[in-house]
Amino acid sequence: MCNVQPPSFPQGHPSRFVARSIMMVQHDAPGYVAPWNLKASTSSVASDGTLRIGVLALQGAFREHILHFQAQGVHAIEVKNASDLDDIDGLTIPGGESTSMVLIAERQGILDSLRQWVKDGRPTWGTCAGMIMLANEVDGQKDGGQGTLGGMDILVSRNHFGRQAQSFEANVSCSALQHMVGGTPECQAIFIRAPCIQKAKLGVEVIGQLPANNNPKGEEAIVAARQGPFLACAFHPELTQDGRWHEYFAGMVKVHCCK
Repeated sequence: MCNVQPPSFPQGHPSRFVARSIMMVQHDAPGYVAPWNLKASTSSVASDGTLRIGVLALQGAFREHILHFQAQGVHAIEVKNASDLDDIDGLTIPGGESTSMVLIAERQGILDSLRQWVKDGRPTWGTCAGMIMLANEVDGQKDGGQGTLGGMDILVSRNHFGRQAQSFEANVSCSALQHMVGGTPECQAIFIRAPCIQKAKLGVEVIGQLPANNNPKGEEAIVAARQGPFLACAFHPELTQDGRWHEYFAGMVKVHCCK
């Protein structure tokens, strides 16, 4: 039997998870936790408060990421301009709309700096739209192509699971996450007009898989991967109470800083 649960959105809920809007509504999807209800983590990954992680704050669910990192004891800041990149050790690119994010980044004059950040191999985590932006190859692009930052040797399918109405919630196998930060071998994941990884090339570690019986499309899918300093998730960890993905990335950043 399929274990997929469609998220339950209140009437009038915005069609996308835009941070400034979501703060104004109640969301009753089973796995969702309002970010202001997060409890401080017992993680010591950044207990001294010196680790600084930026969240690209041009469009999408950036505020929820920031609150998750703060719960980990990480100094998290909004990144809007190229100069903001000088003050951080790692960067998170949130879910939202990848095409819009690239256009806004170009307009803000930060796109080239973001590409240089990735080219330099700085720790970067992309979720949903952020995963699309980190992909070297994108399938299902809009007319005119898809602007990306690149960095990961993955082929990503945009809107793989369907439109907004096909958004769903399901358990994902993440034994690598369990090995690194503990907890269960599964995590609850919210997929909103989500992409997936169709192909992971040599050097890419698959760390999250959606089992066929949990997938509305009835097939196993790669939904999280890591390649060196880069991490990508097809779902929205920032919209659940499981802080292990943020702890995992903070650990990646800390290791990179200690080299």
